[in-house]
Amino acid sequence: MVHNNKHTIHIVDHLRSYSLLQGILPVLPTPYGDDGAVDPAAMRALVEFAIGAGVQGMVFPGFASEVEALSDDERISLMRIVVEANAGRVQLIAGASAATVEAVVRFGREALDLGLRYLMIQAPKEAGTQVDEVTAFFRAISEQLPGVEIVLQNAPLPRGSDLDPETLLAVVGNVPAITYVKGETLPSGPAISVLQASPPAHLAGIIGGGGARYVIDEYERGACGTMPALELVDLHVQLDRAWRSGDKVRARHLYARSLPLLLLQAVYRMHLTKHVLTRRGVIDTAAVRAKGPRPDAMALRDIDSWLAEAADIFTLAPVDHRPGEPS
Repeated sequence: MVHNNKHTIHIVDHLRSYSLLQGILPVLPTPYGDDGAVDPAAMRALVEFAIGAGVQGMVFPGFASEVEALSDDERISLMRIVVEANAGRVQLIAGASAATVEAVVRFGREALDLGLRYLMIQAPKEAGTQVDEVTAFFRAISEQLPGVEIVLQNAPLPRGSDLDPETLLAVVGNVPAITYVKGETLPSGPAISVLQASPPAHLAGIIGGGGARYVIDEYERGACGTMPALELVDLHVQLDRAWRSGDKVRARHLYARSLPLLLLQAVYRMHLTKHVLTRRGVIDTAAVRAKGPRPDAMALRDIDSWLAEAADIFTLAPVDHRPGEPS
């Protein structure tokens, strides 16, 4: 049991322990109601949708959660909901990124209090891009959060620090608490190869990002998993299982089927994610706080057309065919 302000959280005592993060680890979106407030019931529905698809873990919050549009209280309360809804069924990675060591540690302590051990932390631009600067940032975090395992997220500019592979490798080598790297610089493949060529002994794996738009190349180069958005999660789970079973032909086929929607998602971001999730009956509203292009009626028709073409692959939540209508 964790006491925090007015909240009392009952955390299951059978949280499963994993020695390896791998497979499909989607970043959960943040659902909002028609009034613009966060929707706790919808958050629980998203957790169930992900677990029902067969994911091996989940991430919250991350960029795909509109984390920059959440207040600290919203961020923390939703993390508690995710932990409770998961009830120890799959591994959870808590997003703890922030501009300062103090803020990261604050979010990290909340996650540790909830029984989590993995923190995904973006290397912020405020920490600089030199090895010594970035090392000092992550070392200070690890010293204040003993026992934590860090997933170092290396996002591209303008949002991230876009660390070059050699700098990233040096930082990981300097900070034993960094046990995973989420590589999202473009192109991501060569950076993964550099890390794979001479990894520090404590580096347990490299995780792909970029919305799974490059997942086959990342897997070919040795990535242990990927962190896409949620809307195509059952397709991604099938792709991952095919790859791990040795059926690369099917994995590549599923990848090709996902690309039209993922390319559109690269433009419309959370608008597409939430539109698709409403079409699939997982959430009721597609409200988005984050800034970015909003699809117009013609774009929605295009999204719905590609969604209908991929519907035969889904194992969960049928598609609601109302082409082009705002969800």
